[in-house]
Amino acid sequence: EYKPQSFANTVWALATAGIAAPELFEAVATAAPSHLEAFTPQELANTAWAFAIARFDAPEFFAAVADSALEILDEFNPHAFAITAWAYATMGLKAPRLFEGIALAAVPLLDEFAAQNFSN
Repeated sequence: EYKPQSFANTVWALATAGIAAPELFEAVATAAPSHLEAFTPQELANTAWAFAIARFDAPEFFAAVADSALEILDEFNPHAFAITAWAYATMGLKAPRLFEGIALAAVPLLDEFAAQNFSN
């Protein structure tokens, strides 16, 4: 059974620890896109963040994550918005639909943003 949280937590932990694991990131980049509809907003955000921290270049993966995120932006919280936008900006990815979607969806939640969410 595919468990998105397991993938998200694993790549997040390795990226946080600064451990290079290109084979794992490649496997997730290959396997995850066909399962992204099962990811929660936090799992999408954490996975994108981990790939950016690891500087793992996976344009097709990031494109698939952006498409999936656009479908559920109304479920994102301020932290998920912030780290998703940060991941794409850090990787230098052009994702205008995602950035526009985040900007529009975040407006009603601005009073819930912490200072760190704005600075990310």
